[in-house]
Amino acid sequence: MPLRRSGPARRTVPLAAGTLVSLLSVLALPLALPGSATASDAEKRPFHPEQDWMGSTIAAHEGTIRAGAGGLAPQASSRRAVSGVDVSSHNGKVRWKSLHKSGVRFAYVKASEGTSYTNPYFAQQYRGSYSSGMIHGAYHFALPDHSSGRSQAEFFADHGGDWSRDGRTLPGALDMEYNPYGATCYGKSHKAMVHWIRDFVRTYREETGRYPVIYTSTNWWRRCTGNSGKFGRTTPLWIPRYGSSVGSLPRGWQYHSIWQHTSSGHTVGDRNRFNGTYTRLKVLANGG
Repeated sequence: MPLRRSGPARRTVPLAAGTLVSLLSVLALPLALPGSATASDAEKRPFHPEQDWMGSTIAAHEGTIRAGAGGLAPQASSRRAVSGVDVSSHNGKVRWKSLHKSGVRFAYVKASEGTSYTNPYFAQQYRGSYSSGMIHGAYHFALPDHSSGRSQAEFFADHGGDWSRDGRTLPGALDMEYNPYGATCYGKSHKAMVHWIRDFVRTYREETGRYPVIYTSTNWWRRCTGNSGKFGRTTPLWIPRYGSSVGSLPRGWQYHSIWQHTSSGHTVGDRNRFNGTYTRLKVLANGG
């Protein structure tokens, strides 16, 4: 790679000793070649994606909440709720047949994070849940300060987050929660965060034909989006709250579709309930 472009002859000027030393120091720096990683590239990669699973930051920030505590209006999930789990690489190889035998009927599997990480156990977890007879789906752990919503939606759709009308595949889920690497709201204003989420949602729909499910807690949503009501009409809500009730919902949603009610279930910690019958769960999978 040439250090200088060719051009008109320049008048040579003697360099002072200090200037020469500085010039030599600059020339000694490594050059960034096409395809090589730079410091800024490294900073855009998640440092511990294997520790970032759906709800990994919820318990740390919000803990386990008693029914009715904190002034939240209790809201029960349907008694006909269907049991489900969500998993990521930290679960390793999952015993799907055992979970299905225990009554679990759907599963969400972490596919990606940012635009550089994919779950190394994704194939075993995603295909295994399907083979055991479950309805399955994939989710993306969002890092809004790393890249655009569009970039992350495209990466997700290309790495396990796509949807198919087979009656057994749920729309992909966008995991919006506390930043595991720094500022709670990823350094974004309410307006900027809403724009990022809208960018992801629109792109995912363009890529798959479906609106994604949004996973988020009421507390995080209020704090980081200003309690935006822009997504309730199109995107199903998946809410984490570790207690005996769902509590109040973020603005814009009249009801929740999935409730992550504990992070300490048997076999797989994260346990969920679909707010409806198995027939309604299949309707969500089919795009109804």
